[in-house]
Amino acid sequence: MNKFLFVAAENDAIAKCKAGGMGDVVRDVPRQIAERGDTAHVITPSYSRLHEQGTFISQLNFNLRGEPYSADLYKVQPKTEFENIHHYVIHHPDIKAGDIAHIYHNDLTEPFFTDAIKFIIFCTAVAEAIKSGAFGKLDVVHLHDWHSSLVLFLRRFHPAYQSLKEIRFVYTIHNLAIQGIRPFSGSYSSVENWFPDLELNYEELQDHRFRDCINLMAIGIRFADAVHTVSPSYKEDILKPSAPPEFIGGEGLEEELKQANNEGRLFGILNGANYSNINKVEKGILFRQCIRRLFRWLQEEKKDYKAHYLAHTGEKLTRFQQDNPAFICTSVARLTEQKFYFFHQDPGLLPKLMKKLNENNGVFILLGTGAPEYESIFRAASYEHKNFIFINAQSESIIDMLYQESDLYLMPSLFEPCGISQMLAMRNGQPCLVHETGGLKDTVVHRKTGFSFSGDTLEEKKQNFVQVFSETVDLFFTDKKEWKKICSNAKKQKFTWKKSVDDYYKHLYSINS
Repeated sequence: MNKFLFVAAENDAIAKCKAGGMGDVVRDVPRQIAERGDTAHVITPSYSRLHEQGTFISQLNFNLRGEPYSADLYKVQPKTEFENIHHYVIHHPDIKAGDIAHIYHNDLTEPFFTDAIKFIIFCTAVAEAIKSGAFGKLDVVHLHDWHSSLVLFLRRFHPAYQSLKEIRFVYTIHNLAIQGIRPFSGSYSSVENWFPDLELNYEELQDHRFRDCINLMAIGIRFADAVHTVSPSYKEDILKPSAPPEFIGGEGLEEELKQANNEGRLFGILNGANYSNINKVEKGILFRQCIRRLFRWLQEEKKDYKAHYLAHTGEKLTRFQQDNPAFICTSVARLTEQKFYFFHQDPGLLPKLMKKLNENNGVFILLGTGAPEYESIFRAASYEHKNFIFINAQSESIIDMLYQESDLYLMPSLFEPCGISQMLAMRNGQPCLVHETGGLKDTVVHRKTGFSFSGDTLEEKKQNFVQVFSETVDLFFTDKKEWKKICSNAKKQKFTWKKSVDDYYKHLYSINS
């Protein structure tokens, strides 16, 4: 039996520990490992809340800032129990909940200041837990994004954690654009402040663009035994330099990635999706369910500042409940530059889509929260366009309905390491319209399983987006046979975690499955 430890900032197997797709991966991969008879331990920070109903396991003692520190290891209950999977959190008073999904902090003046502190404490506690045998003898430690890469830093430079070199370490890149860059010195949230006694090789640690800084994403790429991107096409993208906004590639780390690739350490393996125990929803009540949820939000004190807008949304939904639209286009996403750059860059783009929908009694429903400037753009658009419904909130029940009740899923991401939304829509037979990039290129085939647009320049991309959208809506109304065929093909696609984890065992873990 092989023993694994997953170290990540998110884990959707436990309640209230997810901000994005990483949480899904960290939930699903251990389940495949457990099905093979192997054991998976999963650990995240507690964020000052997730440990409260947990079982205390041990106190972990270590040194930071030249002082003794201690953190508590708790075992916690998952949402669903699986044999051979164990979930843990690390609690320390300075590992606090952030303003993004109660996980990450959004430090506008000094990016990563607060998050670096909490993940330094978390990673050091994890290294101590591994060293002390809290999880037994481990075969593989699987780290996720920059939040966990400091374990590799400790393995490389800290005398107390040299025993970690006996274990295989795998590093998954979920979003290369977010890199956790911090100064070596001169800040409370700096490397030298937290590790004053370590002898460091600054050349191995520095960001090539900011030589007085450490790049924690780069640490994972440089020091891991295997490096993983979450789709084959994203792997190819990030080996090339970025040329924004036309192309998002290696984001300054392409040389590290090329080296990892040349050394046979870089692998592109597509994420999977869950195809069992899907939450089936009642058909035909989408607008009614949305209205119910809006009334609940209106009663929440924290939503008071949005009360007027929520009431406006409810009024629009009521109208469509009475007079059902002929075509429903949807999108569910965190409102960021990655997901909706095209709309932010060109204010005239969304009106062109709305005009096409208006001609066909169609609506566009967008659900999400995120960056304030993107929320403002879409709230303003909702007042302007009667057939644009922006649900500026989060609701799993509504999301389930949107994936199962609409006709077309829209995903025009500027870049996409893998993407999960298109898989969830496709498993319900809902075709997607996507930007041909990264994992979207690997999962959606134009006019076969969905629709896609591309272009050599930003202007070409935007023009092709509008054109393909118009052609897609026309196809829905003019060729039902072809539309049903594309829907059927989309539903037949199976991006299973079993296939993905087969490749994990072979390439990442170097274990015969």
